[in-house]
Amino acid sequence: MGCRASLWLLISCCWVWGLGCGMMETVLGTLGKATVLGIPAHFQNLTQHFGTATWKRSVENPLSKEYLFTYNKGNYTNYKPGQILFHPSNFSLEILSTQRQDQQLYEYSVTTGAGEKNWQLRLAVYEPVSDPSIHILNWMLANDSCTVTLNCTAAQGDNVSYSWASSEASTSSLCTRNGSLLLLSYDPTNSNLPCACTASNPVSRRTAALHSSVCRSEEQGGWRTGMLLLGVVLPIMILIVLAGAFTVAHVAANMRQGREQSPLAEDSTVHTIYSQVQRVEKPKSPCSPLGTDHPSCTTIYTAATGTSLAPHSSQVSRKELRWFPPRSEHFAHPTLPCRAPARSL
Repeated sequence: MGCRASLWLLISCCWVWGLGCGMMETVLGTLGKATVLGIPAHFQNLTQHFGTATWKRSVENPLSKEYLFTYNKGNYTNYKPGQILFHPSNFSLEILSTQRQDQQLYEYSVTTGAGEKNWQLRLAVYEPVSDPSIHILNWMLANDSCTVTLNCTAAQGDNVSYSWASSEASTSSLCTRNGSLLLLSYDPTNSNLPCACTASNPVSRRTAALHSSVCRSEEQGGWRTGMLLLGVVLPIMILIVLAGAFTVAHVAANMRQGREQSPLAEDSTVHTIYSQVQRVEKPKSPCSPLGTDHPSCTTIYTAATGTSLAPHSSQVSRKELRWFPPRSEHFAHPTLPCRAPARSL
């Protein structure tokens, strides 16, 4: 008898808890989208019967609550216009654009004469995941087998989980993995792989597929890189070498031409009799009219040959050697001609 009474009491408490005396439901909301907070059918019937209900939410702590909406026998008041919307058909509350700060505890209360029944909801807000990307961490081609490590990531999303699967039943064991990493070994002759990565969270799900063989695409990429080096870099290197050779040849030719012209520059001065005579120092006094030689008197022969005649040399011709200097600015005054001394017979 005591066991039956205890069982009846437990069932009664569960029934009362289910009617709203503290029962809580979790609602998932998507960031930036609308979220509807609904109530069960039992609370809808109570609202229609008694006609008085309110929507509230906890602020900072469960003891502090904020009124969002009140309903009284067909009349209602919206305390958050532009942010929430009330649906009188089912007494649900709609958040038009869900934000992070909307992640709170919500409560729907129905006044039943002398009492009150409550229905609580906890809103969990998630950012939806973006399209995932498959990245090749490393790969190796050996013994006719391609071994590759793949990583699946999504740039956006809260609490994202990853999984790998195959779109073909024949290769289901090859691609089936949980987590973002996939270690894959396969025959590189396969043109494509039916592996796909899925990124998901409680409010969204996105999938990306691996379209082609990794090792084959990497080999093609290496071949394209080699062709690019051969077609672009090699001609540039050839042009640089040719330009350097031309510069060296041009500099060598200029140096050779300079060496060939340097002797001519040294011998470019032609010594003439007139120029030799012009170098003679202007005599300080005219030659002696009496036939005596003065050291400053110079004959044409001595000026040309660079030799000097003794004052009374026996080799001097009887003929008089006369020299008349040209009129030039180097001679300020005319000088008397030098007369060779007469030789006695």
